[in-house]
Amino acid sequence: MNKIFEEHIKNAQTIVITTHIFPDADGIGSQIALCMALQKLGKNAICVNEKKLFDRYKYLDPQDVIISYDEYLENPFKEIDLFIVADTNSLPRIGKNTQELVMSSKDLLFIDHHPCARELEAIHCIDTTMAATGELVGNLILGLGVELTKEMSLALYTAILIDTSSFRYPTVSGDTHRMIARLMDAGVRPPEAFNQINGTKKIDYMRLIGEVLSSAQTNETEEVAWITLDEEMIEKHQSDAEDTHGFINHLLILDNIKVACMFRENGSSVKLSMRSACTTIDVGIMAQALGGGGHNHSAATVLEGKMEDIVKSSVSKIQKMIDMTKS
Repeated sequence: MNKIFEEHIKNAQTIVITTHIFPDADGIGSQIALCMALQKLGKNAICVNEKKLFDRYKYLDPQDVIISYDEYLENPFKEIDLFIVADTNSLPRIGKNTQELVMSSKDLLFIDHHPCARELEAIHCIDTTMAATGELVGNLILGLGVELTKEMSLALYTAILIDTSSFRYPTVSGDTHRMIARLMDAGVRPPEAFNQINGTKKIDYMRLIGEVLSSAQTNETEEVAWITLDEEMIEKHQSDAEDTHGFINHLLILDNIKVACMFRENGSSVKLSMRSACTTIDVGIMAQALGGGGHNHSAATVLEGKMEDIVKSSVSKIQKMIDMTKS
């Protein structure tokens, strides 16, 4: 895999790196660290995302390497030698506008840890054994002979921390922790990194968690548990939808739990997030069956309809898929 990556980098001078349209810390941290590393090699590398970087992630980008698609158009490259997509292997997921840049680039490379077709895996940097794309990118950077700086390491540490739900998924390995050790040796301090990505909260945030968790439910088997959030609830507690991402992880401590779900209202649609710490359950496949995607232990989809109907239908389908794994 390092050979595939090195070959692409050797032949490229102008490089654009992107991630999925609604990026998480894994996608953002991976592209930032990779961009900084490539710049150290003298490459003309930048990160171009469909939208501007959320304020909550700006501390990860002290060199302002991430710009929006609109900002890129103000001073575009004459030509793009290499277009890198981090943390997804699906071009539609990077956004309609950003996809146009792929058409004008000489070469395309996916760097990812999500499942894909074997044909795709054979010619791209995709490794599903990695706990996070950040772990994979860390290895690729070291393979280039680039020393990890504190800024790169914080971005990668945060990527791995968030995508493993604080190292709780079965994909976390000894190699994952060895990478974490290298990032700490470069200057990352876990308490500081944890507090920065999770942020300090107001009392309204705690009240929102209380209201959400007090309405948590399970089905008859207790193998599926879920929480629901509507826009009115979030607004009432003066919170932001971005603050709710970690709520679902509270369900993973329940007895008998196989799949945890969070249904969050988003305009006329409902986003269904799924998590599992069970080695026999692949919520990525379940999300695909429901029109979305993700990896084994963290996935999501967006569904149209009324919350009540979506919850009932989705829980039923998820239980049927769980039952299939038992046969």
